[in-house]
Amino acid sequence: MSELVKRTIFGALFVGAVVAAILWRAHSFCGLFLVFTILAVDEFHRMVKSPIPLRIYSFLATMALWAMILCFAWSTRDGVNRVELGLIMGAAYFPIVAITLLDEIWNHSGRPLQNWGNFFISQFMIALPLATLCFLYFLNKWLLLALFVLIWVNDTGAYCVGSLTAKRKNGNHKMTPHISPKKSWEGLFGGVLFTILASFVLYRLGWFDAMALKKVSMFGALLFGLLVSIFATMGDLMESLMKRSLGVKDSGVFLPGHGGILDRFDSVLLAAPVLTFYCWICSFIAPML
Repeated sequence: MSELVKRTIFGALFVGAVVAAILWRAHSFCGLFLVFTILAVDEFHRMVKSPIPLRIYSFLATMALWAMILCFAWSTRDGVNRVELGLIMGAAYFPIVAITLLDEIWNHSGRPLQNWGNFFISQFMIALPLATLCFLYFLNKWLLLALFVLIWVNDTGAYCVGSLTAKRKNGNHKMTPHISPKKSWEGLFGGVLFTILASFVLYRLGWFDAMALKKVSMFGALLFGLLVSIFATMGDLMESLMKRSLGVKDSGVFLPGHGGILDRFDSVLLAAPVLTFYCWICSFIAPML
């Protein structure tokens, strides 16, 4: 099987699984994306060669963090109140963090700052951003699906425009050659353009008729797309810088031809919390417009 065929088949299966989990029901979304989050966190610890106890603590912390965020996000639905349960999950999270820190004092690993730093990176730069997807889901599952569709459109638009402009006599203008040699400014602007056009189409289809965005004009939907394009690209570069610093090509081998979980969700790591915050801002501003 050729590399292109392998990438196409497994890429289609991955996209199908993500779309099906979002559209089917809340349990399928929560189950699949919790698994993705746990695998992404463990993938990071494997890359940085964290000791087994730290990986176990990160697993437990990720479970508690996800449960806490899920309860608070679920409470945004009318008639559903899970705030108390979320507070209980939050109370379980912080003892795990404390034990993780104290473990370095007890066991004398010789690299406490490195281990603590890797733990907090895995929690606040991987687990937490992926958990914020719950807020978008419970606002409107089509809003969450729009995020993924726009990320895929942004990647496709950037690749197509970047590849075409690279064929010019003088090539294209590299954006960060020391991090990602193939990324260009032309590709960035191409991705932004394609994403904004896709946002317009999704707006006309009613995908942005969510609780936080129902009173926001088409400009709000287009701004959603712009934010997706910018922060998805930044997330991609952030993960590329991390891999280059560690001297690895892919974060893992979860998806044949595509690399690991982090390689597939790098664009989400910054885009998800930013778009969640954007929707909250819209929910406050919309009633005043």
